[in-house]
Amino acid sequence: MFYIVVGASLALSFGTRNALIGMVLSVISYGLINSVLSRFAIRSGLSVALFSRLLFGSTGACLATLIFFSTAIYYAMFEGSVIAVALNHLYPQLAYPLAALVVVLYSVPLILGSVQHWLDKLNGVLLPVYLAGLLVAVGLSTSRYGYQPQWLDFGPATPSAFGWWDCFVAYMGVWVLMLFTFDYARFGKPEDAEYHGRWNFGMPFYAVTFLLNGAAGIYLVSSIPHEGALSEVSVVMAILQLMGLWGLLFVWATQTRINTANYYLATLNMQAFFGRFGARGSYLMWAIVVGVIVYGLMLADVFAYLLKALAYQGIFVVAWVGVALAKILCEHSDVKALERVAAFNPVGLTAWFGATALGLALMFAGGELSRFSAPSTVIVAFALQAGLSRLSHSRWRYAE
Repeated sequence: MFYIVVGASLALSFGTRNALIGMVLSVISYGLINSVLSRFAIRSGLSVALFSRLLFGSTGACLATLIFFSTAIYYAMFEGSVIAVALNHLYPQLAYPLAALVVVLYSVPLILGSVQHWLDKLNGVLLPVYLAGLLVAVGLSTSRYGYQPQWLDFGPATPSAFGWWDCFVAYMGVWVLMLFTFDYARFGKPEDAEYHGRWNFGMPFYAVTFLLNGAAGIYLVSSIPHEGALSEVSVVMAILQLMGLWGLLFVWATQTRINTANYYLATLNMQAFFGRFGARGSYLMWAIVVGVIVYGLMLADVFAYLLKALAYQGIFVVAWVGVALAKILCEHSDVKALERVAAFNPVGLTAWFGATALGLALMFAGGELSRFSAPSTVIVAFALQAGLSRLSHSRWRYAE
């Protein structure tokens, strides 16, 4: 639902053609970057938490896991709320708080057991449900309201000439998917690295995620009458209006697919973060903690605050990606030296915080400068990491 709405929202603001160009550019950039990250994760077997120790030091890495698990929790709250709203809409007798509780109670068990086997099988089953549901939604919309050729002109009457750039930058706000890629790719077999880098984490995957979903979202929103402002919920309501109970199944499939990732990665990184400070606990315990936090957020009216928090955290995430790329492409990453890393790595921390400070400053500046906040962040992070690593001494990065 999120990517269906993002595509429609961008078209509404900048025009369909600009939105589609932005999606294509995002498919290319995501595919290229994740191809690098996934191959390295498969070869090294490192998680985001462990790789961050090489980048920022054993203590400095804690901030990366904090940002990662909090971002994943936020997304789990958003996506879980969509299912709860859909349940409450079709079955009004099921109050929203109870529907939210149902969503959390079935979501937590899904990430227990063998992650490689269970999530792989679950998402394999849900994939055709999702694809068929998307096709049926578009087909029913065309059947009921007729084909709407004006969907390509959806949006402002005179779109901005550089609206495509704004659309491309908007997709940089969810570069947290690259951290998701890293934590999942590490389960791959080294002999399959080329295949995974090219297909499962490459451009074909993002062509479906961004381009197919986005185009479908633009078409559905431009052809289905809806009341009020465009939102994730309004698209859900339109699908339920078209498909009824089958629409609920489609919404459940789309949201459950992504929420298995949200819950799993939130739990994994929360466990790593608190473990660093001596708060030990089993994976099951932290999974329950994540579930409790998600449920609390689903009941609280904090959407506006969380959206702002995600925008700021997005700058930290983009900077992390820039530092990680420089580390992989410009340096020799000695995985065996992982246990010898210093508490703080001044090279990685300077690159990360320096680029983040620039990105936040541009974001706060507003106007034309804000549209360059994320791109500037990743470029400066990469340059600082690559440059400072050549000038630094190894004792800065490793404990004696």
